[in-house]
Amino acid sequence: MSPEQEKNPTPTVNTTDVTKVNLMGMSQEKLEDFFVSMGEKKFRAAQVLKWIHQLGVTDFSEMSNISKALRTKLADVAEIYAPEVIKQWDSSDGTRKFLIRVGGGNAIEAVYIPESDRGTLCVSSQVGCSLDCSFCATGKQGFNRDLTAAEIIGQVWQAAKSFGQLQENGPRKITNVVMMGMGEPLLNFDNVVDSMNLMMNDHCYGLSKRRVTLSTSGVVPALDRLGQYTDACLAISLHAPNDALRNELVPINKKYPIAELLASAKRYIEGLPDVRRKITIEYTLIDQVNDRPEHAHELAELLKDVPVKINLIPFNPFNLSNYKRVSNNAMHRFQKILIDAGHICTIRTTRGDDIDAACGQLAGQVNDRTKRSQRYKIDTVALMNSDSDVIPVKMIQ
Repeated sequence: MSPEQEKNPTPTVNTTDVTKVNLMGMSQEKLEDFFVSMGEKKFRAAQVLKWIHQLGVTDFSEMSNISKALRTKLADVAEIYAPEVIKQWDSSDGTRKFLIRVGGGNAIEAVYIPESDRGTLCVSSQVGCSLDCSFCATGKQGFNRDLTAAEIIGQVWQAAKSFGQLQENGPRKITNVVMMGMGEPLLNFDNVVDSMNLMMNDHCYGLSKRRVTLSTSGVVPALDRLGQYTDACLAISLHAPNDALRNELVPINKKYPIAELLASAKRYIEGLPDVRRKITIEYTLIDQVNDRPEHAHELAELLKDVPVKINLIPFNPFNLSNYKRVSNNAMHRFQKILIDAGHICTIRTTRGDDIDAACGQLAGQVNDRTKRSQRYKIDTVALMNSDSDVIPVKMIQ
């Protein structure tokens, strides 16, 4: 299918009383409390979760194992709706991207990536991102707000529905979920945790704790809390082997430098019951910026005592960036240095770049209340009109 072709699935939109409670993003515990507050038994929560997240039912009247009286009562005080899919693109390599409306002139993106042994959905946690990493399209869009739990799990719901997964004996297309889309998950802590726990709930999507991954750029205080609420896998968006370079690529490093971040990540992983678990280190390779052999040797030394597997990601170009994609020779040389030092190191295959769905390319539509996107465009135009043909790292922070 051509990337220009667009599909418009039937949206599930809130068109009813805004005072009603949306059950889409409620955790099992909160849904149990909701039913108890109605004078009902807790087990009703598990029934409703199955109807929503395994069968895709949003109409209480269709929930046949619930009494008619309770269905009527639920319709009076509650509703079930996911954010609306505006557009859907299918890449030539099987990747599927969703543009999802979340109100206020904003839209987010989620991406499904098929592999031979799994299907991974990349989910967004915020409208835009406040961190402004210099190599990421999302950061250049600025920031508007956190997503609700319903808007986060609603991405999974809509993607699963698009594949016919939400029905009796439907195909299990989504086997993995990664919180690696738009936004910094740990800056939207409660909603992200509730959503991930729904993904792993047996009454919902039933994903293994090894198949749900949270990726963070390094919000250390929130990371220190994470182990109290979930045992999902952890990925660290590192991208540099030292603080000086990471300060420029990932500005939050100025507040929480690498040593603090890795110490917090080790505490999280060591607190999990699964002693075999490793931290995934994400490292985007940018031509002539962080891809030199000396960077690889420094990274190998930095991580020698940390239980990690390293995932190298070739930079994917986007508008408003003058960074260039790393050469294949430099990328494989970088990988070999890490492997020779004893590290597990893989290279992420670029998927969906023909529909701007590759890593770092997600931008959506952000009503930017930070005004960062406007400032960035002005700065970039001014520099492009100057004598220089390269945008320095510091200019695109």
